Amino acid sequence: MSPDADTPNTGWRARVTDTASGLFRHAPDPLADTFSHPGDPGLFGPGSMTWQLMGDVAAFVGGIRALLVQAAHPEVAAGVGDHSVYREDPLGRLSRTAAYVTATTYGAIPEVDVALAIVRRAHGPVSGTSHRGVTYDAGDPEMGAWVHNALVDSFLTARRTFGPSPVSDADADAYVAEQARLGERLGVTPLPTTAADLATWVTGHPAVAASPAAADAVAFLAAPRLPLATRLAYRRLYAAAVATVPPRLQVAIGVRQRPGAVPLGRATTGVLRAAMGNSPAWAAALERCGQQRPPGMRFRNPLGTSR
Repeated sequence: MSPDADTPNTGWRARVTDTASGLFRHAPDPLADTFSHPGDPGLFGPGSMTWQLMGDVAAFVGGIRALLVQAAHPEVAAGVGDHSVYREDPLGRLSRTAAYVTATTYGAIPEVDVALAIVRRAHGPVSGTSHRGVTYDAGDPEMGAWVHNALVDSFLTARRTFGPSPVSDADADAYVAEQARLGERLGVTPLPTTAADLATWVTGHPAVAASPAAADAVAFLAAPRLPLATRLAYRRLYAAAVATVPPRLQVAIGVRQRPGAVPLGRATTGVLRAAMGNSPAWAAALERCGQQRPPGMRFRNPLGTSR
């Protein structure tokens, strides 16, 4: 365990951490009971690439990018636009999405199953017709694959672009293969198992096109109603996310890369990393499995807590 693993943040680090983590406190802690499942490694476990890659603040950029990429599928965008309450409750939607990612990444198997059940319940009534007359159903395995694969590709791309260290091709492939196990449990298909195949599948997907629902979603993502203290950092993270979206998808959703967005994104994630350290969910999952916290990693949560 690193010497300062259980030392609370103070000063500017505490202010940044409280502001950033406060955005995700609008849903119950998905790992609140994780210590009731001692020894349970969940879907991935301590030695997985998933635990390592998802434990960094680059995941913030990955989450924004995933929403942008998902909007490039007109039927997925229509489902969100017609059935989601993201406009009225943006922080609630953000918190629920973050809770799903946290539970499926670091949760014990019962916590993973709860998260998947919540998603299936929420997707049950989501059906309709997009602006181009194509019907959609959130329970469709191919639509589900677009959402899932966009998340996986986005978190990986963000980590490789804005993370603290390089990610080798072998490690990237291991991460994608691990995430395919989650996709299988979710019941979606197809599920590419290498990073290159995943990127090719996302970039070349035949359904990608512009749509009114995508335009609405992107307009909201570009300027969501956030507390004043977080707006500047969010704008930089948003621009960083846009910069990593493949050109074909940028055209479909009507966004354009800004000059300097990538280095500015790296600077912003660097500040967040210095303030927040690594994911407290990672630390909690390690403790649940009886594993020491990796040397050199900084976690802000004391032992016995998931936040």
